[in-house]
Amino acid sequence: MECRAQTKKMLFLIGYMGCGKSTLGRKLARRLGGEFVDTDSLVEEREGASVADVFRYEGEQRFREVERAVLDGVIDRGAAAVVSTGGGLPVWADNMERMNAAGCTVYLRRTAQQIAGRLSPYGRRKRPRLRDLSDEELVAFMERDMASREPFYSRATLVVDCGVRSDDELIDYILAHAAEACGRSASQTPQG
Repeated sequence: MECRAQTKKMLFLIGYMGCGKSTLGRKLARRLGGEFVDTDSLVEEREGASVADVFRYEGEQRFREVERAVLDGVIDRGAAAVVSTGGGLPVWADNMERMNAAGCTVYLRRTAQQIAGRLSPYGRRKRPRLRDLSDEELVAFMERDMASREPFYSRATLVVDCGVRSDDELIDYILAHAAEACGRSASQTPQG
């Protein structure tokens, strides 16, 4: 991928929780022969606790501060990598601008219904904001939450409507379009 190879920039995968950032990130990094970084995993390593526990016992503000410190560390390291972010990371402070300045951002867009269908019972339990919701409440909550995050997510360098595409099709699409999109501003974001 020209964007990554020529400028040594990072490729940030953003989107709502459960949209496939970590799964696609691992596969994309493998395809590129590069490093995969998951910001949620780095937060857990740094704090010695799960994301859910940091949220529960220290609060969202503390979690977002740690998440920002992790993002800064990843960016400051300067290594080319595929980086999977937490779903709320692009919304907090100037994180979206920081990621856009450091590399290419790819928004993996899915509907609330698609994400709800992808979440396993374990996936729901490990996400503090979802664990006690019925199926109907889950979709309604996600629709509201996703709408509030859309203005941030849509600032991505590349917006990918995941729809019914397979992981391999999504990876092919990202690889085919991210290099071209890297040189564009957020106001010229291609969508597909």
